[in-house]
Amino acid sequence: MDQYSSFVDWDKMDVSAQSQDTKELTCTDFHELKQLARQGYWAKNHSLRAKVYHKLISNIPCRTVTPDANVYRDIVVKIIGKRSSSSLPLPEFVDNSLIPTYCLNAEGVGAIRKIILCIANQFPDISFCPALPSVIALLLHYSRDEAECFEQVCRILACNDPSKRLIDQTFLAFESSCMTFGDLVNKYCQAAHKLMVAVSEDVLEVYSDWQRWLFGELPMVYIARVFDVFLVEGYKVLYRVALALLKFFHKVRAGQPMESDSIQQDIRAFVRDIAKSVSPERLLEKAFAIRLFSRKEIQLLQMANEKALQQKGITVKQKRQNVHLAVHAENFKSEIVSVKEMRDIWSWIPERFALCQPLQLFTTLEHGCSLSRFYSHSEGHEPTLLLIKTTAKEVCGAYLSTDWSERRRGGNKLSFFGTGECFVFRLQPEVERYEWVIIKHPELASTGSETENHAQPACSTLSSSSIPPDPSDRLSPFLAARHFNLPSKTASMFMAGSSECIIIGGGDGQALYLDADLNHGRTSHCNTFNNQPLCSESFQISILEVWGFRD
Repeated sequence: MDQYSSFVDWDKMDVSAQSQDTKELTCTDFHELKQLARQGYWAKNHSLRAKVYHKLISNIPCRTVTPDANVYRDIVVKIIGKRSSSSLPLPEFVDNSLIPTYCLNAEGVGAIRKIILCIANQFPDISFCPALPSVIALLLHYSRDEAECFEQVCRILACNDPSKRLIDQTFLAFESSCMTFGDLVNKYCQAAHKLMVAVSEDVLEVYSDWQRWLFGELPMVYIARVFDVFLVEGYKVLYRVALALLKFFHKVRAGQPMESDSIQQDIRAFVRDIAKSVSPERLLEKAFAIRLFSRKEIQLLQMANEKALQQKGITVKQKRQNVHLAVHAENFKSEIVSVKEMRDIWSWIPERFALCQPLQLFTTLEHGCSLSRFYSHSEGHEPTLLLIKTTAKEVCGAYLSTDWSERRRGGNKLSFFGTGECFVFRLQPEVERYEWVIIKHPELASTGSETENHAQPACSTLSSSSIPPDPSDRLSPFLAARHFNLPSKTASMFMAGSSECIIIGGGDGQALYLDADLNHGRTSHCNTFNNQPLCSESFQISILEVWGFRD
C-alpha cells in the first residue's frame, strides 16, 4: 500500500478504517500537536502516521553517540549469522515478555527478535526492559526496513532529557513505576483498588502487570493510539491509560464472578478483548478525564519509590515481599485491630512504605494517657499510623505522613503541616477510607506558611470552604516537602498538634480532634461529601496506639 508496508499483513488489518486521503502535518506548536495526537489526526492514515512518528522520534534529544541505521546494517549479520530468526534466544532483560505480532507478516515477526538482539549488543546497560518487544513490533509497522526501525527504537532508548522519561530500562525503574502506579490507583481508582484487595493475596503483584496491559495485551489499534500521544506527551500518558483500563475493568466486571482463579489473568483477558466493550476513542477519553498530578509531582513520587527500593536493596529482579509478610501473624499484636485489618490498612498506604513492617511506638495501655508521652514516642518517626478504639467499640484511625516534631515550627500557635498522602479511615462498624478534600480539589489547597490556625472546633478549622485558593504554580501537598527539600510552603492543612490538642482532618469533610488527656475526642463531618461520619461526634477513647514503619 505504501513504502511503510513491507512488514504488515494487510489481510489481518482493518483496511476499511484506513483513509487514503493525502494529509500532511505542518504544525510544530506543542499544544496543537498534543490536541491532534489526542484526536487521532494521523491514526487513520498509515503513511502519515509513519511520517509523524519519524518526525517526533527524530526530535528526541539523545546521547551524542546513538546507534543508527548504518550501525544495524554493520552488525546484524555478525550477530544473527545464518540462524533462523524464530530460533533466536531473547536476552534476559525482556523478562520472557509477550512478543505481540500486531498484524505483522512472518518477516516482521522475525525482525522483532533480530532487532532486540542488536539492541542488546549496543545497549549493554539495559538490564530490564519488558516493554521493548511491543515497541519494536509497533514501530515495524511504520518503518521502511529493519534498520530504520532499529534507529527509531535506539533514539527512544538513548533519550538524555532528564525531564522526558520514555521506557524503563532497569528493574529499579520498572519496579518503582509499578509502585507509583499502585499509589495512583489508591488515589484515583479506589473502587477498583478495593476489589483488588478483596480478591488478591498480593495487590502489588497485580499492579506490577500494568505495563503488560499496555505493551502486550492491548490490541494493535489501541496501543497505536496510545503511542501517538505517548510520543508527544511522554510517560504520564501510560499511567493515564492503565488507570482507565482498570476503571473500565471494574465497571464491566463489578459484581460478576471471576472468570479464572487469578485476578491478574482476568484483567489480561479483559484488556485483550477490550474491543468488546470499549472503543479506542472512549479509552483515551476516559484516560484524559482523570485529573492526574503533574508530571513533576509524579516524577518526585517515582524518585521516592526508587529510593525506598534502594534502601531495601531491591535493585534487581527478585521475589517481592507481599503484605502478608510485611504484616505477619507471628510478629504482629495489637489490642485494636486484627492481622487482617492491619493488612487492609497496609493496602492503603503509599507503596514505598508497604515494603516495611509495622512497629508499635505508643499505646495508652502501656504508656498512659499523656499527650507529651505520645509526642516523645512518636517523634523521629515518619510516617506513623494512629489507631483509636472507642468505648462504644468503634475503630478509626489515620495515616500521618509527617513527623510530629514539625508541630514546633508554629511556635505556640496551632499550625498545620503534613502532606496529601495523609488519610483517615474507619474499620468498625464499617470499613471506610476517607479521601482528602485538598487532594480531590487541589485548587482549594492553602500553604501551611500562609495559614495560622488556632485551636478551634475542628469543623470550622478544616472546612473546605475555609481554605482559600492558592494561585501560585507549585507542587501539590501530595508530596512531602522535607523529603525532597522543597520550600515549606508546599506543606498544607492535614495534621496539627500542640500541648493542648491534636487535630487531624480534612478528608471528605472529616476532622478528628483529640484532647490533651487522650481520653476524649470528637469528630466533625462538614457535609462536603455524603460519606458516613468517621465515628461518633463525641467519644471516649478506650485504647489509642501509634505505629511506625520498620525496614
